[in-house]
Amino acid sequence: MGNAEHWESVYRTRQVDRVSWFQSHADLSLAIIRQTGIDPAQARVIDVGAGASVLVDDLLDAGYGQVTVLDIAEPALAVSRARLGERASRVDWRVGDVTTVELPEAGYDIWHDRAVFHFLTRAEDRKRYVEQVWRAVRPGGFVIVATFGPNGPLQCSDLEVCRYAPAELHGEFGSGYELIAHQTELHATPAGKSQEFVYCFCRRAA
Repeated sequence: MGNAEHWESVYRTRQVDRVSWFQSHADLSLAIIRQTGIDPAQARVIDVGAGASVLVDDLLDAGYGQVTVLDIAEPALAVSRARLGERASRVDWRVGDVTTVELPEAGYDIWHDRAVFHFLTRAEDRKRYVEQVWRAVRPGGFVIVATFGPNGPLQCSDLEVCRYAPAELHGEFGSGYELIAHQTELHATPAGKSQEFVYCFCRRAA
């Protein structure tokens, strides 16, 4: 089963509010996005591997008017579009693998990823991901990536994952990205378990 088929199956067979990564609100992600200082009306934001995340709802509520949502699984995006109703027309919805999908060059001011990068267990996939970020984020733009931390799970959704300390995660992106801040979050899953996430907030070199 390929990546797309795996995630399509996940979103067809599981309730979106019962998957381990579910959040009723993406409070920390939204707070970091606001720290960029970019006017919400002007900021071009992409949420990669968004699944059925409510971050898009929170961004629209906060006045962000140029939001792109990318995921490999169309059923996940369908859930978000249905949830948003008429507001879904204000979002650029894209289906594709983040490492290969065509994105506009320098098309985004803010790149956000919560829980995609840690699924890239092959070095070549991580390299393609970083190259994609470099092309898609404008010089001086911001990159927010969250993965499982050193004490996080070894698997998620029946897939192996990589775990990162802040310095290790920043190191995957290299000197072209200035680490502005990092933060650890203990995410409470719907099943009542605790998962350690590490967020790195970076600026792409100009």
